[in-house]
Amino acid sequence: MSGQTAQRTQGRPDPACEQVIALVARRKNVPGELLTSRSRCRFAAARARQLAMYLAHVSLGRSLTQVGAVFGRDRTTVSYACALIEDLRDDPRFDDEVCDLEQRIAGLVVGASAHEH
Repeated sequence: MSGQTAQRTQGRPDPACEQVIALVARRKNVPGELLTSRSRCRFAAARARQLAMYLAHVSLGRSLTQVGAVFGRDRTTVSYACALIEDLRDDPRFDDEVCDLEQRIAGLVVGASAHEH
């Protein structure tokens, strides 16, 4: 098992978070593995990771600790990422992009819960 896979699967895997990671990776044109990598990465990958952590916390309702476990980060790092993304949402173009991602995630969550019943 690769280091990135082992890192993401500590505890229980979170399929919804995995979908958020894949969605953000595609949108930002960054390999998904970089979003959960222990390395600090380049700016684009780091910003994509921050966005994915924000969406996992806000859109999926995961705790900072849960998000940190998925991304291999401390809860304070997740808190910082969420505050940063929230500040960046003052830019209308960035906010539109985040709103679009939030709607897509809401569709994924609704679709997944419909299949469970």
